Amino acid sequence: MANQTSKRKSQQRQAILQLVIMAAILVCVNIIAAKFHYGLDLTTEKRFTLSAPTKKLLKKMDDVAVVTVYLKGSFPTGFQRLAEATRERLQSFKDVSGNKIIFKFTDPFEGKTEEEKGPIYQELSKKGIEPINIKRKTEEEGYNEKYIFPYALVQYKGKEISVRLLENNVGYDEYQNLTASETLLEFKFASAIHKLDEPAPADVAYIVGHGETLGWPTYDLLMTLSRKYNVDTFDMASNYFIPRYYKAIIINKPTLPFEDKEKFKIDQYVMNGGKVLWAIDQLYTPMDSLNNGSQAFVATDYGLGLDDLLFKWGVRINTDIVEDMQCLPLPIIVGQQGDKPQMDLRPWIYFPLFMPTSDHPIVKNLNVIMSRFANSIDTIAVPDVNKTILIQSSQYSRTEQYPVRVSLGMLKYPFTPDMFKKPYRPTAVLLEGKFKSIFQNRLAPQFLQVLKDSLKQTYKEQSDSSTSMIVISDGDLMENDFTQQYGPMEMGYWRFTRTRYSNKEFVLNCMDYLTDNSGLLEARAKDQVIRMLDAKRVTKEKVKWRVINIGLPILIILVFASAYIFFRKRRYEKA
Repeated sequence: MANQTSKRKSQQRQAILQLVIMAAILVCVNIIAAKFHYGLDLTTEKRFTLSAPTKKLLKKMDDVAVVTVYLKGSFPTGFQRLAEATRERLQSFKDVSGNKIIFKFTDPFEGKTEEEKGPIYQELSKKGIEPINIKRKTEEEGYNEKYIFPYALVQYKGKEISVRLLENNVGYDEYQNLTASETLLEFKFASAIHKLDEPAPADVAYIVGHGETLGWPTYDLLMTLSRKYNVDTFDMASNYFIPRYYKAIIINKPTLPFEDKEKFKIDQYVMNGGKVLWAIDQLYTPMDSLNNGSQAFVATDYGLGLDDLLFKWGVRINTDIVEDMQCLPLPIIVGQQGDKPQMDLRPWIYFPLFMPTSDHPIVKNLNVIMSRFANSIDTIAVPDVNKTILIQSSQYSRTEQYPVRVSLGMLKYPFTPDMFKKPYRPTAVLLEGKFKSIFQNRLAPQFLQVLKDSLKQTYKEQSDSSTSMIVISDGDLMENDFTQQYGPMEMGYWRFTRTRYSNKEFVLNCMDYLTDNSGLLEARAKDQVIRMLDAKRVTKEKVKWRVINIGLPILIILVFASAYIFFRKRRYEKA
């Protein structure tokens, strides 16, 4: 009897010891799992794998970054999915950075009264965080409205920047916009950390002195650039050369001819490794004259004198106008109702909409870009210079050569695809490589000596290292609309349809590519693959997959439990 009691106590001690060991193993596994994460990216496009430049950035972090995500609470399914995708992406950042990323999700209005929400709105608005209004259906109140903030605030090294999480691309449905938003999360967060990590913003120059656009039409452009760069307005006519400390210069819609001395300054800036963003209109198209009662105008040549410079470097902007069936609508009077005119929106082929199709990171995953009176571009074979077409017209486009007569009467007649037989006309080109000076064998020895002795500048016939420039054949692409009632609007905003196009993102991507060597734009080039379900197969096989998804896990647990009970019973029966 004593032996049986002793044996029973021994078995109890062994059972308790096994439970303690199992509990300790589970605790250790959970601690290790909480500290180390690893996942397999089984997608073909490697959507969930961080790019090499992003990993390099995160591993170099020497301080802790705090990310506050304002997506917490009761949301529609789409926003819940975006919140979960944001959590997973930030967790992958945290793993690579060595826990130097701290993130939290918060609802800025949680527990706040209506009076307390006002100051919160203002505080978030100052940080560039704006709410969106969504309507949702509830059992208690039916449909109600709720303001949510699809943004994150990144704080790093005493600075902070807001990140917009939700994309709102023209022509995309909700699912496509969510997919695009998830794809760009890596790029947005990595870019924010990279910007906050820079000791000082890069210096860029907005060139003036040749009738370039300045004032209200460039308000949004200069304000947007000033958030990322130190922006100067630089008058070439009153300076002997363009300083090399400018990472890039912007030449936006000049209207006065360039003399050789100004072209020489641009030429030598490029030869010394400078980057240029060109936005050039070859033809004068006074659209305002149509608003003042005139029914037509004839486009005239600005005569800028830049053709030889650009031709030497690999492009030619033609003196024509691109006409495209994929275009913006323009309001036109179609009748009279009493004292009020009846307005209708008609397609205006002179204002094309460009859908980027290139795989280059500048435009990959970018939505439609609006344009006004764009010219076509021809590329020229130049040694050591690579050319990449960034945007181009649609399949149903054509060009009209100078002189061009533009008339509102065209709005009264429908267009057919067979009238547009010059498809895919380039309107923005990236040039990369070693450029050669257009002043080779053209400068007198006396001038070169004065240049060296007085200005301490050495003439270069070719750039020592590879540099780059972007040529856009539309001087209106970077402008914003403005009215007396609302003031300046955003770049790419078309007020007649209240649609926002991707002009601002395109310009910022161009400037990032020209000024930043980190390679983070690579994260933008990930493919957006939307895999659609076969509706017929879903209906036919839904019961089978429900059984597999719900019943199979339960069956596996029962099998393991039965095996455990069986072997445990046999063990104690032998004992």
